[in-house]
Amino acid sequence: MVNFVLVAGARLGAWAWDEVVPHLRAAGHGVHPLTLSGLADKRGVPAGQATHVQDVVAEVERRDLRDVVLVGHSYSGIPVGQAAERIGDRLARVVFVDSSVPADGESFASGRPDGGAALEASIAANGGFWPVAPAAHFDGEGLTDEQIARLVRGSTPHPGATLTEPAALAGPLAGLPATYVLCVMPGTEPVDAGPDEDVAELLNGEHWRLARMDTGHWPMLSQPRELAQILLDAAVE
Repeated sequence: MVNFVLVAGARLGAWAWDEVVPHLRAAGHGVHPLTLSGLADKRGVPAGQATHVQDVVAEVERRDLRDVVLVGHSYSGIPVGQAAERIGDRLARVVFVDSSVPADGESFASGRPDGGAALEASIAANGGFWPVAPAAHFDGEGLTDEQIARLVRGSTPHPGATLTEPAALAGPLAGLPATYVLCVMPGTEPVDAGPDEDVAELLNGEHWRLARMDTGHWPMLSQPRELAQILLDAAVE
């Protein structure tokens, strides 16, 4: 038995894992979907990048979890990657689901192609929050209309400081036991499409593994059973 701690990406809460959770529990594992501060049912709680890292660490410590598989989707790969090195021997593996990975001294915003200028302008224009994405943002991602409606309905504006404040790593990510889940919609990328340069370098190390999914950026909705199986496989690597 392992304990999965599931953290969804920007604007989302624990609810985003609702269709994945039953598959993991049916396999006999502990499952703990987590909402980060300032989002969903924790909306209104002040949060910076360090807050989100502590949210993950505190969940593990409060529940006294062992054999932990930390799962971070999209933005949440950044706090999850930092938390992974802070929980010590409680960690079994970290899984990055089509996500950003933390780089010491860099933020989610600074890793964007424009260095974060457009994102920072959006945050400044929206009272310090990254606004909820419109339904059109989810087109072409393998989602049904109902799934898109759930994403829009369940999203909350994302605390801007968590996106612009830098990550702080104590050591290289290459030393963590990790799986990177790459999501690519069939027909939208070359057959040999791979992860970005930073992730590709990590995958060259002995501790990282790559898994691929033929779907879009929100596999917990578009392919929950398949994602659950990848998480189960990662737990025994």
